[in-house]
Amino acid sequence: MKKSMFIVVAAVFCIALSLAFAASDDIVKHPACKHCGMDREKFSHSRTLIEYEDGSSIGLCSLHCAAVELALNIDKIPKTVMVADYSSKALIDAEQATWVMGGSKSGVMTRTPKWAFEKKADADAFIKENGGNPASFDSVLKASYSDMYEDTKMIREKRRMMKQKTMEHKH
Repeated sequence: MKKSMFIVVAAVFCIALSLAFAASDDIVKHPACKHCGMDREKFSHSRTLIEYEDGSSIGLCSLHCAAVELALNIDKIPKTVMVADYSSKALIDAEQATWVMGGSKSGVMTRTPKWAFEKKADADAFIKENGGNPASFDSVLKASYSDMYEDTKMIREKRRMMKQKTMEHKH
């Protein structure tokens, strides 16, 4: 009995250790967002990691780019969707996170900010300081799809302005 209990505990420990290692090296494995090229380390507070049932994974800078990824790969089944905890920057399960949507803090790749928190108390403190509303993963993902047109338009305009500034500095 003790031997089988030890094996179960050891297996659980190994799985937890491998998940922790995978979460910590996601930026090394995926340094830039596939869809927009943004530095995932710079945006470590908003980054996502999607692991598919086929064993592949992709690291993205934001929930916006995760929504793009999920829409483009409709036939790939996500095994896990991880998101950075806004406070600690550690990856957490997106479905288990406490989400805050809206508020005064600018979002990443979106006009409607969407932030994930591992602890409800951290989300409540964020809302108290920055505004916003508690939300579920389903509602923030749905909002990401609804916001896609306006967000894409905003991103294009920002990039056009940045290009224009670069050109002005060269002349």
